[in-house]
Amino acid sequence: MIEWLLTPIDISRPHEIDFYVMWHSRLMMLAWGILIPLGVIICRFCKVTPKQDWPTKLDNQVWWHCHLTMQISAFILTIVALLIVFQYSQHTTYTHIHQPLGWAIIILVISQIIAGLLRGSKGGPTHPAPDGSWHGDHFDMSRRRVLFEYFHKTVGYILIYLSIASILSGMWHLNAPRWMWLVYTLWLVLLIAIYILLQKKGLAKDTYQAIWGPDPSLPGNQKKVIGLGVQQITPNSVDQSSDS
Repeated sequence: MIEWLLTPIDISRPHEIDFYVMWHSRLMMLAWGILIPLGVIICRFCKVTPKQDWPTKLDNQVWWHCHLTMQISAFILTIVALLIVFQYSQHTTYTHIHQPLGWAIIILVISQIIAGLLRGSKGGPTHPAPDGSWHGDHFDMSRRRVLFEYFHKTVGYILIYLSIASILSGMWHLNAPRWMWLVYTLWLVLLIAIYILLQKKGLAKDTYQAIWGPDPSLPGNQKKVIGLGVQQITPNSVDQSSDS
């Protein structure tokens, strides 16, 4: 069994990997195989935590700090891994589908960063406008904010799919041993199972209501919820999620 697990996935080719590629692969797996998907799951399903007394207690930023920390860490790891593979490219001619997939990911990551910087002001009671009002792009759900959320969420999931394809193509190109394919497959199955379970429990809460509450007079609560499967919150739904 151990011998079978250690055998490369394609027995007709050797599994050879040098120092640069090894560390490039490890850092990218940590960034895109672990940090990014976990950051997305936390962002989607932890807007209101089980013990949070919502709507008495609003704007629980645990999800935000976790999401931001994981995404920034993944970006830093990606840059380091990219610099490492540049060193590798000086020694060999690299032509494989993994390369265009990787560059597509880098371009989309940069677009995410730019979009985040241009998303506008927050507003609300904790971040009022200079005139003292609660106006802000997020609180008012301005067109600028709406476009950002559609872009950010759509590109975010595209990046998840591209990263899976990139990881698998990299593993195939390096002829990774069977145990790596098995571990990565089981990890993906676990992530998908967690995603489906939390979605069925109704934990994909609307960001706007998680921050400012369910008052129907608030501007954001008068607009369509952004995101497939994202639900507006009611006090009863939070209680049921906590009990379950």
